[in-house]
Amino acid sequence: MNIKILSAAPNLYSTQRIVEAAEKRKHTVEIINHTKCDIVIEKKNPCVYYKGKKIENVDAVIPRIGASVTFYGTAVVRQFEMMRCFTTTESMALVRSRDKLRSLQILSRAGMGLPKTIFTNYSKNVAGIVDQVGGAPVIIKLLEGTQGIGVILAETKKAAESVIEAFNNLQARVIVQEFIKEAGGADIRAIVIDGRVVGAMKRQGKEGEFRSNLHRGGTAEIIELTDEEETAAIKAAKAMGLGIAGVDMLQSARGPLILEVNSSPGLEGIEKATGKDIAKEIIKYIERSI
Repeated sequence: MNIKILSAAPNLYSTQRIVEAAEKRKHTVEIINHTKCDIVIEKKNPCVYYKGKKIENVDAVIPRIGASVTFYGTAVVRQFEMMRCFTTTESMALVRSRDKLRSLQILSRAGMGLPKTIFTNYSKNVAGIVDQVGGAPVIIKLLEGTQGIGVILAETKKAAESVIEAFNNLQARVIVQEFIKEAGGADIRAIVIDGRVVGAMKRQGKEGEFRSNLHRGGTAEIIELTDEEETAAIKAAKAMGLGIAGVDMLQSARGPLILEVNSSPGLEGIEKATGKDIAKEIIKYIERSI
């Protein structure tokens, strides 16, 4: 098959591993920087040009779209869909996953366990917001944040009110979530591909750090999910319409709570923690789908 990886960072571990896995299974694979693509729209002839050359005879695309270029990246994915190419992440699912608030609303409708979350239109009743999620401590998240950036733990009600007021004054959109104390600064990342969990790890924040992101110095180890956790991960990916998803969840006294469903999960942490060839599973997903 002729496979294109849409990535603006060809040297990233994840991109390189997918290339390696595709070549090992005898496919033709090329990395294309989606930010350098030109989209040509005309009657019954949608096409994409890259570096002045028309891209043709593509069987599948693997979007690895960064959050900062979601709009244009999604347009490129959509164009390949119009060209009848299989994509491991559909354009609409990509858009949904990048909107934290919309994602939580979709997961809520699907009956998923979630930390209690409040979103307001810069409400002046900040004390009431903190009370509605169970009081301090609370988690405050910028809607546009990634990799743990823009996530704040406010340990007292006064601190929470000050942070929310500051964001409100900056016209920065935030959500306020209850703090799940029993999670102990750890979360679970499960990789779901084609409706099946292919790997899972437990990420632990470094001492004094409530965020477990590996980008923030956290550590990871392989974990065997409970049946409830595995079901939650698969159900969350399905609710978001994602063929490939990194599902982040907390272990709580009331069962697994979904934090986020990532449409372009990194492979380095999960492959090193589990020893599993996740890149190969992505290629096998394409092979089954075409």
